[in-house]
Amino acid sequence: MAPNKIVFALAGLLLTGVASSQQSATPLPPDIDAKTLTRLPQLTRADLDDEGKAIYDKIVGDGPVPTTGPVSMSLYSPKVALAFNDLNGFLRYNGDLSPRHTEVAICVAAWEIEQQYEYSAHEPAALRYGAPQAVIDTIKFDREPVGLSAEETVIIKVGRQIMREHKLDSELYAEAVRLFGRKGFVELVTVMGDYVMVGMVLTAIDQHLPPNRPALLPPR
Repeated sequence: MAPNKIVFALAGLLLTGVASSQQSATPLPPDIDAKTLTRLPQLTRADLDDEGKAIYDKIVGDGPVPTTGPVSMSLYSPKVALAFNDLNGFLRYNGDLSPRHTEVAICVAAWEIEQQYEYSAHEPAALRYGAPQAVIDTIKFDREPVGLSAEETVIIKVGRQIMREHKLDSELYAEAVRLFGRKGFVELVTVMGDYVMVGMVLTAIDQHLPPNRPALLPPR
């Protein structure tokens, strides 16, 4: 299997789901498609032009038709889908950050923009990669990062300061570079920005959770 298809298969376990016929306890809004659980109807390979089909084949391959999540929506603009696929594949599987720290950074970003679909996929991933429950709870319940590793303390502080105060203090920048290096620091902030970008689109199309995925992001 080609590396990009492996990336898609792994990401698909986290970021896509097939909506079952099980009815949600809360009725869907009238503009939400019952299959995609968004405002966008299902897109298939046959709906694309030749260039789009080639991109579809690169990303999806012989896997199942993506129904919900970033791949499903981004394929409406195949070149956007390709850019997302390449960037996500590099950052999550080939960047300088460990998988654990990458997932923690994604959780921070998803929490800040209240993106339930993203957060509910990546909290379990962070735990699987070894993030302590205390780190998850600090993000999830907006607690001060106390008693955490230096790296995860900095990840949380960097994400919060950039997204809440729209700046990054010199001292915090220097600590992040000390811990992750300049390349790792750039990738850390890019991971967060990537998931904010994708999360904005998921929010705009009102992506709902598949019935088999619990909502892990608490209401505020």
